[in-house]
Amino acid sequence: MTLTLYAHPFSSYCQKVLVALWENDTAFTYRHLEEPGAGEALAALWPLGKFPVLVDAGRPIAESSIIIEHLDLHHPGPVRFVPADPEAALEVRLLDRFFDQHVMNAMQGPVNEAMRQGSDRLDEAKARAAAALDTACGWLEQRLAGRPWAVGDAFSMADCAAAPSLFYADWVHAIDATPYPGLRAYRARLLARPSFARAVEEGRCYRHYFPLGAPDRD
Repeated sequence: MTLTLYAHPFSSYCQKVLVALWENDTAFTYRHLEEPGAGEALAALWPLGKFPVLVDAGRPIAESSIIIEHLDLHHPGPVRFVPADPEAALEVRLLDRFFDQHVMNAMQGPVNEAMRQGSDRLDEAKARAAAALDTACGWLEQRLAGRPWAVGDAFSMADCAAAPSLFYADWVHAIDATPYPGLRAYRARLLARPSFARAVEEGRCYRHYFPLGAPDRD
């Protein structure tokens, strides 16, 4: 087996890559970052110390989107995460970046503030996140209209990014079904997808890590 993934099951970006691996039943060794020595091994591979990191035949691959594109190129399966058509590929990459930068990053603000010692700006951080997420959700509601998946009929890298982004964003600022019925339904489809359902289940025992308090749902 040539693939090894350094990851934590509660991490959104790790879940993004795990979904891609599980979609195609790609064989890999899972180095769980709570295992003894896994963190030190990761730091030796990637000095920034961030995860996930995929190792392919001794070569470390960092950053979740790059990992998924690497899998598409070197370990392809029935699900192709970036389409061959250049215009469709641009749309996949746009949505992938949007979910990471404008959904996940927005929800991360109050999470980071809640983790800060002596936090005194949590309400302010929550308000900023709510405004940013409402803007993002409004754009997504229109962009994804009529699409079963982020870019149409085929599951793609954009959906790998969307699944954990929308999952955790809804914990910080609920995605209201009244203004965002399409987005709410899309989130439900992602939760029902076996690959992401597995990611959610494997991360369930770590919900106490969520500093804002994980809601009793999903």
